[in-house]
Amino acid sequence: MIIGGLDVGTTGCKLTAYDDKGNFIYNSYKEYEVSRHSGEHEFDASVIFDAVCEVIKDTTQKCELSAIGVTTFGESFIALDENDNVLMPSMLYTDPRGEEERKMLCEALGEEKITYISGVKPHQMYSLPKIMWIKNNRPEVFAKIKRIMLMEDYIVYKLTGNAYIDYSLAARTMAFDIRNKCWSDEIFDAAGIDKKLLSAPVAAFNIAGEIKAEISEKLGIKNCIKIVNGAHDQVAAAVGSGVFEVGQAVDGTGTVECVTPVFDKIPESEKLYAEGYSVVPYVFEGTYVCYALSFTGGAALKWFRDNFSKDKSYAELDSAVKDEPSGILILPHFAGAANPYMDNGSKAAMIGITLEHTDADIYKALMEGVTYEIMTNIEHLESFGIKPEKLYATGGGASSDVWLQIKADILNRPVTALLAKEAGACGTCMMAGVAIGIYKDLYEAKSAFVKEKETFIPNFDNAKKYKKCYNVYKKIYDAVRPIAADIDR
Repeated sequence: MIIGGLDVGTTGCKLTAYDDKGNFIYNSYKEYEVSRHSGEHEFDASVIFDAVCEVIKDTTQKCELSAIGVTTFGESFIALDENDNVLMPSMLYTDPRGEEERKMLCEALGEEKITYISGVKPHQMYSLPKIMWIKNNRPEVFAKIKRIMLMEDYIVYKLTGNAYIDYSLAARTMAFDIRNKCWSDEIFDAAGIDKKLLSAPVAAFNIAGEIKAEISEKLGIKNCIKIVNGAHDQVAAAVGSGVFEVGQAVDGTGTVECVTPVFDKIPESEKLYAEGYSVVPYVFEGTYVCYALSFTGGAALKWFRDNFSKDKSYAELDSAVKDEPSGILILPHFAGAANPYMDNGSKAAMIGITLEHTDADIYKALMEGVTYEIMTNIEHLESFGIKPEKLYATGGGASSDVWLQIKADILNRPVTALLAKEAGACGTCMMAGVAIGIYKDLYEAKSAFVKEKETFIPNFDNAKKYKKCYNVYKKIYDAVRPIAADIDR
């Protein structure tokens, strides 16, 4: 049997097909545009659904799919009228609208209570303040809304006619009760929004239904294909990395770097939420994950290559890197700072450069700096009782053995590279396979899909040197931030 993992991102969607032994069969990809104009960051959900149909049509012409699991980005929602027409462009999480509504909601219910219920610190990036913004600023549009859906349940609904959203994606709305796994009446009442507008929350592995006959006919699909609710994209990547146990974490390094650890007890510390960490229900009962983000992961290396080494590949750049620490400290806040600072105004800084340093040293220092940033997050998470002891590396950064060894040395813990490049697609296929009965559980699916490439063990001598460097690195942000503020004036 062949299973498809549909991964819908903000700028493109891909459908990756695997057989039930975990062997890659085919991949189809379609890009689309995001609009950023006059401070409004938007996308057209209809365009995204058309792209989804294109990759489904393309893939089903190459192989016969039994099921398609769906994973998508979070926060952004689609407003539909009574005829399921899209009423307005959808706001990305980066869109600034909703800040006043966030304040209103906090005044009505209290920030601490919202955080306790939803697992996130109130912020305008989440769905609910933006829904409130439409009600307050586009009342003529709001009056026509009959359904409000995030991207996963929108795709599922358009394909099957059934409206279901998985717990992990529902948690990105700021209106989901992460303990009781349901929409929060208290939060919706305080917001003045009818929770019935949203889809029914379900656990991952939910079979939403089969692709509707009219869609199958339009796309030329000859067989019945079941559509399965997967999870929020970061959760799907954790599943696809085989990160199932407390103490494990996935380290996804793309443009942005995200470490997603698994834990079994919701931290009660207000500081955790103040530092931008959120608590998200995981696919196993009683377990949760959180996201530790660095806005500049692989983007830092791409910036260096594109501007200073255009004629070299990453492999060539890696080959020139020396074994010992570079001696340069780089604060990699090229796009501001994510966790634990949550400071969009922070800037990058380089310290310790001399005439003896080469381009290879700076390149390595960028890898080190990004990893120091992850170490900062791990230390903060450990202070809240979340202790990732082993990391599983995915994304483009996982293809660099040099960088993975640097990570093992700086983080002082094993880092395992996985063979699959598309962990999110793998995870979604695994969930779909369990849902339709190919595998009895995720552990059986893991044996087919999750294949380890190599584990990098910390080098004792380098780890000792990096520890000294890291202790200095921790001082840079506080020292440099006032100077960056002066630059902006």
